[in-house]
Amino acid sequence: MTELPQPSNQPPTPSGYGHLPGPPQQGYGFPPQGENPYAQQPGYPPQPPTVPQQQVAGPGGPGPGMAPKKKMVLLIAASVASVLVLGGVGYVAFSGDDKDPKPVAQEPADAKPSGSPSVDKGDGNGKGMDIPTDLNEGRKPGEDKALWLKTAKMEGPGAGIPAKGMWVVGDAVVKTVDKSVIGYGVSDGKEKWKIDLRTEICGLTGQTTPDGRTVMVVKNADGSSCNQMKLIDLKAGKEGWTKEVAMTGPFDTADSTRVTLSGDTFALDWVGGQSAHRLSTGDKLFSDAGPEGCKPMTYAAGNNKMIAVALCLDADKTIEIQDADPNTGKKTWSYRLPKGYQVNAVYSVSPIVIDAGNRDTKERAILVLDEKGQKRNTLSGEGNFVVNCGGYSTSEGLQNCGNSAVDADTVYLAAGDKSTGSEIVAFDLGTGKIKWRTKAGDKKLLIPLDAANGRLTAYRASVVGEPGEIVSFPADGGAPKTLLKLPSGPSARIESSFLSASFLASQSAAYVDGRFFLSTTTLLGENKDEKLLMAFGK
Repeated sequence: MTELPQPSNQPPTPSGYGHLPGPPQQGYGFPPQGENPYAQQPGYPPQPPTVPQQQVAGPGGPGPGMAPKKKMVLLIAASVASVLVLGGVGYVAFSGDDKDPKPVAQEPADAKPSGSPSVDKGDGNGKGMDIPTDLNEGRKPGEDKALWLKTAKMEGPGAGIPAKGMWVVGDAVVKTVDKSVIGYGVSDGKEKWKIDLRTEICGLTGQTTPDGRTVMVVKNADGSSCNQMKLIDLKAGKEGWTKEVAMTGPFDTADSTRVTLSGDTFALDWVGGQSAHRLSTGDKLFSDAGPEGCKPMTYAAGNNKMIAVALCLDADKTIEIQDADPNTGKKTWSYRLPKGYQVNAVYSVSPIVIDAGNRDTKERAILVLDEKGQKRNTLSGEGNFVVNCGGYSTSEGLQNCGNSAVDADTVYLAAGDKSTGSEIVAFDLGTGKIKWRTKAGDKKLLIPLDAANGRLTAYRASVVGEPGEIVSFPADGGAPKTLLKLPSGPSARIESSFLSASFLASQSAAYVDGRFFLSTTTLLGENKDEKLLMAFGK
């Protein structure tokens, strides 16, 4: 292993820290040169017909047909479009022995169903999914309970019906289903409220304010652009304000919009533009669409902090990490990544933990920065570590990494052979070295859920249809404590079916207040009962 290369404008870094081996998933921040071996095709953003991608591949200038006065602006916007290349909800393992990352499982792309079919209440009488009358039949002594199961019976296009996101707020667990947002009681699964948005949801975030508010972006009335932002109160089950996003630059429409929020500020980005707004009112705070210097392409936020990933207009098209004032967008520090490196994921904003990779050399590093933007270290350790963030086509951006958790001084990553999360590795953010690692066990997976106060909560799932469990690891990585032991019998079969080929998608599993929730992110829409949401508890 080698040290992360040192950019010319950065101070010397301490020696002795290596990088995590393996080729990077294509991320924000590097214009593709020729064929891109890492891009998963569904993740490519659509290119405007007037600016073909091959005409803007390099810094030499735009292709034919451009008006001279827009030459620079179009070049910048098209460059931004070309670097926003994250796959869908793909689960890609990285290994020092593999030449290319291999997608193991991929969720269908966002659907555009006609109409808005109603959701089946899930009484178990459908002709599709085999739903047991008693979810806890066959439960063994010492095992906890399946509390309830919600199914959906809908008809839609072959691409599937989106059911993105899951939020546990107060006494409700909330799901989006097609064009609706629905709150279910955490204890009994009964529908508490439903908001019919009447148009496609094309941007959301797993983040909420402490009182349960979040922002979603939906298509406009004719479906031509993802530019209508809405405040959603997930606790009360009500819509707040609705405002149109003023999309700047040559790309004045968007098929998808990424959302991140922190405090009373939320930020949006789309192909070729971005802006930040006041959460309480929707009013615009700032944007940076200008061609000078290093142009922010996307933002990551949380814990009252915000950082930007910016594309610099130098010959190497380098990437800069910047802090961003949540009210003005102004930066007080910046960290320039080495030539060729791009951002694959932002595991945390406070502390700052960033997954970066080099498209050409296939090297990968997980970088830890301090509060002043100085490099603390890069993580050093062997293993196949999975990047499972939202990705471009899921409207979730670089955050919501489903196979990781971060607390004040530790990052926990799922790892294993090729594409399986057969172990969790805990890295010390202060030293960059491994604190501990633990195996899941035979035919099992370990998936980080949450970390706080030195303890990690994880889901130990079975890959052969046996019941899983929720466990809590102490700070030293010792023997875990079992928080929930999920039941055997028919519910174990349903539980297992929520898993993808190897990993859960982001925002589809949560352990909150002693209850464990599993949800799907896409429905097939074949007018048969399909699992949507399941809850377990004492």
